[in-house]
Amino acid sequence: MPDLPFTTAEYSTRLAKTRAEMAKRGLDALFVTDPSNMAWLTGYDGWSFYVHQGVLITQSGEPVWWGRAMDAIGAQRTTYLGHDNIVGYDDTYVQNPAKHPMEDLSRLLVAQGLAAARIGLEMDNYYFTAAAFLSLQSGVPSATFIDATGLVNWQRAVKSPTEIDYMRRAARIVEKMHGIIRDKAEVGMPKNALIADIYHASVMGAEGHWGDYPAIVPMAPSGVDATAPHLTWDDSPLKAGESSFFEIAGAYRRYQCPQSRTLFLGTPPQKYLDAEKAVLEAVDAGLEQAKPGNLCEDIARAFNSTLNKLGFEKDSRCGYPIGMSYPPDWGERTMSFRAGDKTVLEAGMTFHFMPALWLDDGGLEITEPIVITQTGVECLCTTPRGLVVKDA
Repeated sequence: MPDLPFTTAEYSTRLAKTRAEMAKRGLDALFVTDPSNMAWLTGYDGWSFYVHQGVLITQSGEPVWWGRAMDAIGAQRTTYLGHDNIVGYDDTYVQNPAKHPMEDLSRLLVAQGLAAARIGLEMDNYYFTAAAFLSLQSGVPSATFIDATGLVNWQRAVKSPTEIDYMRRAARIVEKMHGIIRDKAEVGMPKNALIADIYHASVMGAEGHWGDYPAIVPMAPSGVDATAPHLTWDDSPLKAGESSFFEIAGAYRRYQCPQSRTLFLGTPPQKYLDAEKAVLEAVDAGLEQAKPGNLCEDIARAFNSTLNKLGFEKDSRCGYPIGMSYPPDWGERTMSFRAGDKTVLEAGMTFHFMPALWLDDGGLEITEPIVITQTGVECLCTTPRGLVVKDA
């Protein structure tokens, strides 16, 4: 057996939860293409999501991993599946405009007795294309395809003790990464040199646990660039009198623990100090509402009302669920901390509480990865909360 990150009993529990939801929706089968969902259900872990692949689940028997033939060996090395349930398609299907891999999947669906079945697909997913859908419609014309986007993601919402343990290990890694920023950042340092040090820390890991690759590269804009949320880095030097925020993540066995902090080289202007004070008070207000039985929108309401009272506004959501993930996103794409989201919080749910502000000449990100406990909330990291101020 491969060295699986979870027990076969835990994988069985996950499969049972997924099948129960399939039954509620009247699905005979589910074809899962999100690599985080594939890994959560079977253990599969490989950088092969740039080609078509997936896991096929019916109401009995083992799931079937399907993908590029050369990646079938990876499925044998990383999943609990029997080799008969690992199916590879010929390499002539790879990035060939004359034929589509879903033609091969269509034959598999028919062979599995699903020619006229109700089959769920993750239609709104990074890894499933319009061409894939059209090919399946043509290849299995009597099947009924149902949008099952998020079906598996929602089953992942409450984490097991082992999953939370992995996220704690990722938290130790991101703490170390932020420590590198505090220790090494200085005026004149090329941004890419600092990012290289951050990457080194992320891969070396912490407390004896190795670092996996984060699902998102470091976001590290400075000055006016930091008025935008999703810019990365270049070779420009760090400058006195500028803020730089660092939105980074530690990762362990694909479990992500993102956290952001903002660096200011020199004396911060009063508006940054005012924004810091407002964000810290609003975070405290939000954390007070982060407990079982409350709603996602309760956290957002507490955060935003406090922020507004102190003279600042945030027009985007202030949090989202995190856990196992692959590029290009470390979120789980289910609930959000925003008005109108009435998802009930449960112990074991994990989130990135992300109260970022973008000012007219820079950004301020002071965020926390959190886990809902039986009685309230726990911040997964111990990184000091506040602006990181260093002399210029």
